[in-house]
Amino acid sequence: MREVRDERIVAEGAPFGIAEVTGVSMVPTLLHGDQLLVRYRGRLAPGRVVVLRHPLQQDLLIVKRLAERREGGWWVLGDNPGAEGDSRVFGAVPPELILGRVLVRYRRVTPGRQRSAGVVLSWLFSAVRPVWSSRTGRSASRRLRAR
Repeated sequence: MREVRDERIVAEGAPFGIAEVTGVSMVPTLLHGDQLLVRYRGRLAPGRVVVLRHPLQQDLLIVKRLAERREGGWWVLGDNPGAEGDSRVFGAVPPELILGRVLVRYRRVTPGRQRSAGVVLSWLFSAVRPVWSSRTGRSASRRLRAR
């Protein structure tokens, strides 16, 4: 399943890019159709949401949360515990496969739904939001070590 579509090829020296979420592995943080502003070669730390090349299918871009640094790379997890396709399947991700960190999430206008002023204001309030690092990344890694 394709999880992220990169709208722009990572050009040499390009600091930012746009990607689109096309899966459910990061629900509730990211929804299908969300647009992402990605900072290429951004600083990595546990809890940050990143765009990376899938370790087993490198033409596929995916979006995951960094859980912890391990031998061989980063342990990455989706925010949706019911979705598959993270380090529980493919193991640690080498750092060279991580393209960048997600800075902002933008939700598009849903045609036909923005009719009342209240709905429009609600959409305006929630359409553009920063994607913060989460402390749950650290607690998730603690749970993994406890198993």
